Amino acid sequence: MGMMDSLAVELEQESAATRRHLERVPADKLDWRPHPKSMSLGQLALHVASTPGAIAGLLGESEFDASQTDFQQAPPESYAQIMQVFEEALASTKETLSGMGDAEAMSPWTLRRGGAEIFTVPKIGLARTLLLNHLYHHRGQLSVYLRLLDVAVPSTFGPSADENPFE
Repeated sequence: MGMMDSLAVELEQESAATRRHLERVPADKLDWRPHPKSMSLGQLALHVASTPGAIAGLLGESEFDASQTDFQQAPPESYAQIMQVFEEALASTKETLSGMGDAEAMSPWTLRRGGAEIFTVPKIGLARTLLLNHLYHHRGQLSVYLRLLDVAVPSTFGPSADENPFE
């Protein structure tokens, strides 16, 4: 098993918890936000859904210039779009990870802003931080949004106050 294969296995395992969070997003509350500075529920859910695919695209490159991108998350057109984006992103990301050998996983990837280098990491580091850790961070935010909307929060790494998979 190659290095990226282990990340693909983790992504597959974690996708079940991510899917449970996304499935609980109330379709009639996509515009809701907990604070004026926060993303709306729909924007956050779409960001969670699309992150794997966006990072898979970055893994296919050797560098990225952040000054060329608008990081504002667009709102989803519908709840169905969120779920469709998630399933497509998950499939493309698993394909990208499983097709990447160890030599490519260790090849450098550079983040730039307007030509200035911000950092360089091996692609496996990019996958760990921006694909997996970034996804978990925003999934955690999504669980808080669900709690604030009084939606049952699914278990993630163990029981939540609403769901105990060990009972």
